Amino acid sequence: MSRAAIFLDRDGVINQKRDDYVKNISELEIFEYVPNAINLLKKNNFLIILITNQSIINRKIVTLDTLNAIHKKLQNFLNEHNTSIDAIYFCPHKPDENCDCRKPQPGLILKATKEFDINLEESWFIGDSQTDIEAANLANCNSFLVNDSHNLMYAAQEIIKLKNSSV
Repeated sequence: MSRAAIFLDRDGVINQKRDDYVKNISELEIFEYVPNAINLLKKNNFLIILITNQSIINRKIVTLDTLNAIHKKLQNFLNEHNTSIDAIYFCPHKPDENCDCRKPQPGLILKATKEFDINLEESWFIGDSQTDIEAANLANCNSFLVNDSHNLMYAAQEIIKLKNSSV
């Protein structure tokens, strides 16, 4: 049976966005509300899937091992707070490489949908940029744009309200 998912962008949603990219584990500043927000979504039967553009790989700014270490730090932090992300998908390509996995293209959303048997009509993409929203639209997935005043916790609470009101 297909499941609903919450697709999350990383930089600006899970952690502080940096103009010069998150290049090592010490630069990963996770927002304090993230574990509670993810926990709330998981308690409401959503899969949690990270979808992130990481052109720092093909720009040769960081290695794949470094990116994996950054994501391991994120998972360890969440595990310490009794929650987790179910899967992490990233696009290593630069914008000029014209791949189908770099947002706003929906390739990674569609890949995760196939691998996890996700119902996109009941799923949401939470992002902080127009490219996140465009990717969700191209995948026929609901979307929620976050910002400084409406963060991931706010988005999680609003999505739960909508889910419960449609039951």
